[in-house]
Amino acid sequence: MPPAQSGVSPVPRQPPHSKTLRRSGWLTNNLVAFLILLNLCWVQQITFAAEGHWVTTWGCGPQLTEPGNLPPAPLANSTLRQFVHTTLGGKLLRARFSNAYGTNSVTINSAHVALSSGAGSAGNGDINTATDKALTFRGAPAVVIPPGEVMLSDPFEYALPALTNVAVSIYFGNISATTINGHPGSRTTSFIKSGNVASAANMTGASTTAHWYVITGIDVLADAASKAVVTLGDSITDGRGSTTDGNDRWPDNLAKRLITNAPTAGVSVVNMGIGGNAIFGGLGPAAVNRFDRDVLNQSGVRWLIVFEGVNDIGGVADSGAPALATNLIAAYTQFANKAHARNIRAYGATITPFGGNGYYTTAREAARQTVNAWFRTNIVFDGVIDFDAIVRDPVTLTNLLSTYDTGDHLHLNPTGYRAMADAIDLNLFTP
Repeated sequence: MPPAQSGVSPVPRQPPHSKTLRRSGWLTNNLVAFLILLNLCWVQQITFAAEGHWVTTWGCGPQLTEPGNLPPAPLANSTLRQFVHTTLGGKLLRARFSNAYGTNSVTINSAHVALSSGAGSAGNGDINTATDKALTFRGAPAVVIPPGEVMLSDPFEYALPALTNVAVSIYFGNISATTINGHPGSRTTSFIKSGNVASAANMTGASTTAHWYVITGIDVLADAASKAVVTLGDSITDGRGSTTDGNDRWPDNLAKRLITNAPTAGVSVVNMGIGGNAIFGGLGPAAVNRFDRDVLNQSGVRWLIVFEGVNDIGGVADSGAPALATNLIAAYTQFANKAHARNIRAYGATITPFGGNGYYTTAREAARQTVNAWFRTNIVFDGVIDFDAIVRDPVTLTNLLSTYDTGDHLHLNPTGYRAMADAIDLNLFTP
């Protein structure tokens, strides 16, 4: 190094590697802070796990929305507020959003939950703003769900009462107008309004529709004794004939009985009915194809009720009815065996009458009787729920009791759905 020039003060030389040492110290300190934060999160997760396990408190069977059930207004750059009726309460929740049938990504710019206020889904989409909570996804308020994927929100603290209406408000970015994951048979009013109004007190002026889109489940962290019962079925389980915004389907009525009965107060009900569904076909994925997703993959499931098959019977040619009955019994047996392999108790429900409906023929009635006789005598299921005996006319056994009939001689009204739920032995759902 040449000597400094006259009149120029030499620049003080820093100790060797001083910048490197300072940078190293900064990295070390921040790394330590990050590890502490990560450890706290890990400890928190362990604490959550030690407190209990996840149990689905509400869910619906997802399917590709048919053209006639698409939203009445664009979801892109709009807020969709949907109401769901949860069963089991809790203090830590997570929500499930599905793009299982989407061919394009779904962008959720923000998502909120809040308790219903006033008329809620029966009014203007009113919420109690004091209960409004913004959700996050891996720590961020927004998320992009790729086609075919399902996304869980981060767990969030929330005081959720049992048997309550929860609003799930989603402010969308990009979402297809024609290929949407949904559940047409919501029997609950949803609201669509342009812009971000996810935390608004109401949705006055919104477009309305009785369908659910994208939201498919809510889980609660419950104690180890709390479990779920899944009802696998078609439109009778989905609630056709029930009261829109009334939550009076037979699974709803069963949930009320379970939650208000001390020995079963920790049992949630997850309605996996899909209107038009069948064991081997129909609308939505056939039951044989959706069984794992809609039953085995629910959180905390301990019991299963299989109540499905009328659409298979009603759609078969008379000549094929005997073989169909045999095939249905084989499918039911497979369901029970798969449930038992996962420590799930399985109950079979007899198929209810459809005399007077277009489904009815002598051959199809014979198939129904064959299936029901098997349900009443088999040793594969852990028990039978004899819905047929509960709702049939005591004189004309092929028909629904007139006071339970919506008029189409297939679906039940709220009185009939209440009778179905009231006849179920709650002891089936105790340890």
